[in-house]
Amino acid sequence: MPFLAANLSMMFNEHDFLDRFEAAANAGFSAVEYLFPYDFKASEIADRLHSHKLQQVLFNTIPGNWEQGERGLASLPGREQEFLDGVGTALEYAKVLQCPRIHAMAGLLNSEQDKSKHTDTYLSNLTAALAMCSEKDVDLLIEPINPINMPGYFLNDFQQACDILDQVNTGDAKAKLQFDFFHCHRIHGDVASWIEKCKRHIAHFQIAGTPERHEPDIGDLPFQEIITAAAQHGFGELAIGCEYIPAARTEDGLSWCRQWL
Repeated sequence: MPFLAANLSMMFNEHDFLDRFEAAANAGFSAVEYLFPYDFKASEIADRLHSHKLQQVLFNTIPGNWEQGERGLASLPGREQEFLDGVGTALEYAKVLQCPRIHAMAGLLNSEQDKSKHTDTYLSNLTAALAMCSEKDVDLLIEPINPINMPGYFLNDFQQACDILDQVNTGDAKAKLQFDFFHCHRIHGDVASWIEKCKRHIAHFQIAGTPERHEPDIGDLPFQEIITAAAQHGFGELAIGCEYIPAARTEDGLSWCRQWL
């Protein structure tokens, strides 16, 4: 049985952010994720989680200046201290929210000529961040994002992600993979086979329909087949974040997952 988490950055936008926790619980969700918590005190969010008996499963580290188009700092040369400071802040939130994992966005590549610099920075930053996360018993995740929806994103291929994890994971602490069905489908096509290829690294799933990123049953994503494949590989207990943009009211589009809520 899939364990679904409502993504409160995208779902239940009929409500103010702090009111989305109640809306998710009323819809039957037992877990939530979102992009960023930093506009609110951790204690405010923790109160909503506790009041509505919700589990926090994921959020992102500070991405730089999101409004100015930045999409993460982990691979950006010259921004190393800012990235690590953001990881420290994320870990403070994770402690209060009892969240077991955080995702570090890689950032945008300046140009292909700078790729080797970005790669070196990314590996160094992930190694340092992994040590910080391991000390706090929090998983550090990375996620490939497709170049159609986010042009220029440094980490844009699932094999690239696995190769990077193999380089970073040299000790007992292991960084892990945030496996988004939507991005994998747009990059590679055959999501079920990529679950098999990446299975040693996967720690979290996300889902949305392709190509418009609405509910999973809108578009060409074979979501039931993919969820079944994930369960067959032993991932039936992993959270699947519902990171999609509802086509209308959130509650009106939940028929695809009612059987699991």
